[in-house]
Amino acid sequence: MAHDEGLYASRARLMFDSGDWIAPWEKPHHKTPGPYWLIASSYKLFGISDTSARLPSMIAGIFSLWLVYEIGKIMLGKKLARLAAAILSVEFLWLQYCRLSTPDVPMVFLVLLAIWSLIKTELHPKYRYFWSFLAGLSLGLGFLVRSFMIFLPIIALFPYLIGEHRRHRHLTNPILYLGFFAGLIPTAIWLWLSWLRYGNQSFEELFKFVVQLGSEDRYNNGPLFYIWNIPLIAFPWAFFGILGLFLTLRRPIVRYQLILVGFPLVFFCELSIFTTRFPHYSLCLYPFIAWLASVGLNWLGNIYQIEIPPELPFQKAKKNILSFFTKKNLPRNLSYGFGGLGVLLVIASIGVLTWGGSDIRKYATIGLAMGLGWLILPVVWISRYHFGKKFLTSDYWIAGWLIPCWLALATMGSIGLLSDYNPILRTFLQQSAIASIIQTHPIYFVEIDAKTKVLLNFYFYTRPQPVASISQVPALGYVLIYNDQSPKLSRPHRIIGIGKEYQLIQVLP
Repeated sequence: MAHDEGLYASRARLMFDSGDWIAPWEKPHHKTPGPYWLIASSYKLFGISDTSARLPSMIAGIFSLWLVYEIGKIMLGKKLARLAAAILSVEFLWLQYCRLSTPDVPMVFLVLLAIWSLIKTELHPKYRYFWSFLAGLSLGLGFLVRSFMIFLPIIALFPYLIGEHRRHRHLTNPILYLGFFAGLIPTAIWLWLSWLRYGNQSFEELFKFVVQLGSEDRYNNGPLFYIWNIPLIAFPWAFFGILGLFLTLRRPIVRYQLILVGFPLVFFCELSIFTTRFPHYSLCLYPFIAWLASVGLNWLGNIYQIEIPPELPFQKAKKNILSFFTKKNLPRNLSYGFGGLGVLLVIASIGVLTWGGSDIRKYATIGLAMGLGWLILPVVWISRYHFGKKFLTSDYWIAGWLIPCWLALATMGSIGLLSDYNPILRTFLQQSAIASIIQTHPIYFVEIDAKTKVLLNFYFYTRPQPVASISQVPALGYVLIYNDQSPKLSRPHRIIGIGKEYQLIQVLP
């Protein structure tokens, strides 16, 4: 994916090809090298490919799911922990970034590892020093992976670190700080070696970049950006998460309330204040959305199971939004509502598949898969309460929420929407005549857009050379051009390969 994924993958390739793992670029770099080291190490082990570039994020995503289960098991119990891990695995943005060569998911893994270690420190005082060191080490390594962005989740931990300090004493534990500084050692070594080459500019670039991010409002994403963006991308789990948030505020989770509730609220406020706002900056919230959504969905499942509101303390209030929803039998209404949505999606998708163009049909298959999945909810409800199928417990009803999202994501993956972001360029470069040349000869290009250039830096063996016009290309040189540029060429040439948008030509003497 251009732009970020292509940048990380191509920079790691430059690092790998040059053999210089400190500073292979001509000027000081503005990011810490952690993600480049991870990707370049994957190249070293498995060769250069899209899959090997994405492997670190895939592995971090798998271990993050395990940590979500382990942390959730301690805070909420095994049942809700399993549900939270299942919910996180079908959240679109999370699954997408687990398949991208970016540092976002590895950073989330380190934050979850730190939280798990802090909790383990409380549960196992005998091994307090080990778990404290691991917690600090994880946060220190987070700086290597994500630079100053790691301080946002560290600050979000303050409500727990300060509010529960009398009980756990983390802030006065020197081993925690020792682990943190140990985690900073790789970054310190890199900075020192970079300083030997570039002087103080190495430090200036790091600080300049974070100041720039904190002062620019890119794409006019205002302070309310995450209020609508997270519910939209994390649909429907964000709404279950809000319900779970209300529930945990009414009945706090003993000992871990400031992690489960305090962390996401503080982190959300930090993101909203931070001027540069992108959807993937909120990835650290998605495990918490999954935990809270498991609380909310399980609560609705209890109502489904007995068809009356469960006995909860907040129902004693005279006017309470949660009590109102339970009296209105929210699980039944949600089942019928999403079943109706499913019918509309199925009808619309069939119409598009029948009369729509080829470009939009692939999206219709996603709608068809999700629409058919949503029909599970009313079928389960009607079967239990109108046809007496009592074996359809709340587990079946909860599964009716997970299956549609899984079907939609599986369909997206099958047609390449989760991994194949530039199929036109990929298929063009995979032509046998072209593939052999781009791996052995320097390539020139004329007026190629910036995003395509980023991808070419990854796919080409040598970095493509920009030229103002084809007249600057030496005889027998190879040039990548757009198809519509071909009639304008004045020099004799032969076409090596041609695709839907691009041509590779060789300039003749």
